[in-house]
Amino acid sequence: MVRNYTDLEIINRIRGLKSFKGFPLQRYIVGIRSNDDITNKYDDKFYIFEGERFITMTTGTTNPGSPILEAGFLKYNKVGAAVVKSNECYYDLWQHGYHMGKMEALRQVNPIIVYRDGDRDGKSEEIGTPISGLYGINFHTNDYNKFSKEIKTNIGNWSAGCQVVNDCEKYYQLIPTFRVQKFVTYFLLQEF
Repeated sequence: MVRNYTDLEIINRIRGLKSFKGFPLQRYIVGIRSNDDITNKYDDKFYIFEGERFITMTTGTTNPGSPILEAGFLKYNKVGAAVVKSNECYYDLWQHGYHMGKMEALRQVNPIIVYRDGDRDGKSEEIGTPISGLYGINFHTNDYNKFSKEIKTNIGNWSAGCQVVNDCEKYYQLIPTFRVQKFVTYFLLQEF
């Protein structure tokens, strides 16, 4: 599991990214990908900020689940599973909407950089040549039941590249706060 960071540590790390152009005034999400990257486990964190002010934190994954990495990606892309490039700023990446038409979510509306991991070893890796585009990389949770209080531990098929929260109760409290924004920016960091 990713260690806890102070607000200042996260803000300073984002400022140091080559793609950094400033902090949004509205709410945005900072994903931090675990260096341990335990296969098929929710071991990453998402921090919510507004400007430079910390709002809350929740757990989840920034990686595809092992069923996708082991060959399930073939359903979506023959080259490999989408692994979002870390240490990047993705400005205005998402808009409030629905994932698969079934759950309130943040839907990708602007390009994101991914690697296509096709080695089928079940491990999420930033390998090969990064590519930029619209791939349906959404921000959502892992249960269509908005009243679920379960905190799941296994990713399974819930992520084929999407950024997924595993605390449904916290997610369904958080996601409505983004309804008033036109866009939501995402910063993805590798654990540091």
